[in-house]
Amino acid sequence: MRKKIVIGNWKMNNDSFETKTLLNKLKKYDFKNDVTIMVSPSFTNLQNSVIYLNDSKIEVIAQNVNESEKGAFTGEVSSSMLKSIGVLRSIIGHSERRLYYNETDNILKKKIYNALKNELKIIFCFGEKISDRKNNQQFELVNNQLSNTLLDLNKSDWENIILAYEPVWAIGTGENATPKQVQEMHFHVRNWVKINYGSKISNTVPILYGGSVKPNNASEIFSQPDVDGGLIGGASLNHNDFIEIINSF
Repeated sequence: MRKKIVIGNWKMNNDSFETKTLLNKLKKYDFKNDVTIMVSPSFTNLQNSVIYLNDSKIEVIAQNVNESEKGAFTGEVSSSMLKSIGVLRSIIGHSERRLYYNETDNILKKKIYNALKNELKIIFCFGEKISDRKNNQQFELVNNQLSNTLLDLNKSDWENIILAYEPVWAIGTGENATPKQVQEMHFHVRNWVKINYGSKISNTVPILYGGSVKPNNASEIFSQPDVDGGLIGGASLNHNDFIEIINSF
């Protein structure tokens, strides 16, 4: 049975005090279900968050990681740096990284391979723009994103990968893909994995949905057969909303 996973991507929000306040509210809550919970504070708050959540079921992850192991890359952070402070997983390929920082499939492939080589687990994001969907090219676009980045991996690598489908047109816009649209793409992605890596991996790899998930739509989205949870942006900054989404399974 696949894991149920909810990840809070806090993006460039919350200073040190705000981070601790939010973590404290989440830490105090007695989660009854078997959902795996992760949060991704800013780089400046990662180490303190790991220490603060040491006795919690909540895992702290990074929002990004560089494709190189070390070197003259001002402002960047490596896999080994993250692991040295107890962060064992990172998001790679978020649509905002692709859009604002020009992260291409080639760059993302290097990030993926370097992270896995250094035993850093990943959440890999992908998804189409509104123009792709309007032209009925969303499946082709996602196929290309997956093939350009994941196609040469070893089967054993998939134990350390979570996939996250995020339609760009539904992130921070207030719009949301319908549960049917979400399921169609998740089924398509799972079938891509099956074709290229076999049924065992396709049946076990978690595929999350990220695109304006809120308490009022999480339950219906999470009930789709190929949806294993969510990569939550804005709603994860409010502890009540985030907890309600976690409890939506």
